[in-house]
Amino acid sequence: MSFAQSIESEAATTDVGTAEDAERGEAHVAWILSRVRNDAKDERRSLLFFRFALLNIVGFAMVGFAWQIGLIAQVLEADKTNLSLVIAAVFVLGLGLCAQRVWQTSQELDRVRSFDPLLPSKAAEYLSLLRGVEGEGRAMLASALRLKLAQRIAVVRHIANCLVLLGLIGTVIGFVIALSGVEPKEAGDVKAIAPMVSTMIEGMSTALYTTLIGALLNLWLLTNYQLLASGTVKLITGLVEFGEVNGRT
Repeated sequence: MSFAQSIESEAATTDVGTAEDAERGEAHVAWILSRVRNDAKDERRSLLFFRFALLNIVGFAMVGFAWQIGLIAQVLEADKTNLSLVIAAVFVLGLGLCAQRVWQTSQELDRVRSFDPLLPSKAAEYLSLLRGVEGEGRAMLASALRLKLAQRIAVVRHIANCLVLLGLIGTVIGFVIALSGVEPKEAGDVKAIAPMVSTMIEGMSTALYTTLIGALLNLWLLTNYQLLASGTVKLITGLVEFGEVNGRT
């Protein structure tokens, strides 16, 4: 090959490389522009977390109102076992875990809507698993994704159920306290009736208040769980649809 021919060959190779680089650059610019348009259209980002925050602001506002009118102080004074405080502590733990899961789910939903391959996300992870997989394999991956995300939020539901069980335990303890003060042999003694009645009232207060606190906090946490569960369903649906559209390329 002559010197002139070698120069022409190198120039052709350079032109091909330059054309490929130009195509990649154009594709990258198009992707950036589409992402900017999607971000402009998606004005309500992290909407799931905003709903969670609004729900619990209302809930804590009601707690503050109950504190102002003295209901919480009345409960704490009547519950000699302090089981109401234990129930409240378990609720705070469950609410904190729920807030963490809601934030994660909200972020993942945003990343599915405006996918960025440079950022680690569930969408990028799921897309990498789908590469080269067809038919039943894709269905199995989608099922595994559903199970994994459902398991991630199941702990919140378990904690909510524990609140009811703790309330029932308080009911049993309250009845035990109430009945412990009853002495059948001294029932005819007028002087012994007053201490019996006082013990029964104390036990019944414990039983009723712990049951009430457990039921109310269970309802509060379950409402948050339903919000989290609906967001998780949207995330699963979005990931599966995203994978079907982009996983075959």
